[in-house]
Amino acid sequence: MRVFVTGGSGFVGGHVIEALRSDGHEVHALARSPSSASRVAAFGATPVIGALGEIKPDAIRDCDAVVHAAAHVASWGPWEDFAQINIEGTRQLVAAARAAGVGRFVHIGTEAALFAGQDLVDVDESYPHPKRQRFAYSRSKAEAEKLVLAADDVAGMRTVVLRPRLVWGPRDASVGAAVERMGKDGTWIWLDGGRHRTSTCHVDNLCSAVGAALAADTGGRTYFIADDGERSLRQFLSAIAAARGLSLPDRSVPGWVARTVAAVLDIAWRTIGRVTPPPLVPFEISMMSASITVRTGRARAELGWRPVRTVADGLEALRTGPVHNPHERP
Repeated sequence: MRVFVTGGSGFVGGHVIEALRSDGHEVHALARSPSSASRVAAFGATPVIGALGEIKPDAIRDCDAVVHAAAHVASWGPWEDFAQINIEGTRQLVAAARAAGVGRFVHIGTEAALFAGQDLVDVDESYPHPKRQRFAYSRSKAEAEKLVLAADDVAGMRTVVLRPRLVWGPRDASVGAAVERMGKDGTWIWLDGGRHRTSTCHVDNLCSAVGAALAADTGGRTYFIADDGERSLRQFLSAIAAARGLSLPDRSVPGWVARTVAAVLDIAWRTIGRVTPPPLVPFEISMMSASITVRTGRARAELGWRPVRTVADGLEALRTGPVHNPHERP
């Protein structure tokens, strides 16, 4: 299969390219710059120079599938930035893929599309989008997945949305990097003692779900993807820190206090026109003071998907270096 990947120079997209190549697929990847082109080539893809929102059908004319992993992943900023990339970029890519005759479109979504500050406990795909979405990232990702699902066509392009929760693993530049940075500089602090429960998704498990979605014959469906089991944020993030040789301090503040301060700072920052995020960001604070756990039964039943990496195995790999790639052919 020839697959076109967006976001291939990033954490998730790079792993997706490597997994697809290991499975014998030919991969072409969007690259906005020479440095991005070098990165996707190193992962095993043929670079296609261009930008999200400006992809011509001819660029993907001979591709069997698209895996859309590119997104504006930020916790704060102007709505226009989120809308341009996450919504309009997805809209244009869907239209280009349809015009090019692509048969399958897999969109990397997020459970954050359902998040407006509330707990999401043991939720499945029947859980509705909130009527009012407080966060720009959540709103934009919800609109993007609606566009993808609406484009499903039994006689044409089939579309699937995968929603991983808290993706982690080698080369993680978000969760793991933040834990390491704040652990080293002494600014780490728990909210509510880190007691809130969470599902997680090792990047290898997400990549195996991408492969399953490409091989399946279903369309117009959303699937949660997560590691087996759940754990508290304190258990998981402490383990991530330990894998990097760090010990996180015990300091904690009540979540409601942090949310209140973050809301006040957000108003102040926007009022004075600051372009850099405030020290406490409402989306991040809300995520860290909520329980978010998801069910993966639909992916298991309809895609035949199962996790290929345990949490213990993934943590050991972070401590000691790479272990056997579950996607690699013998």
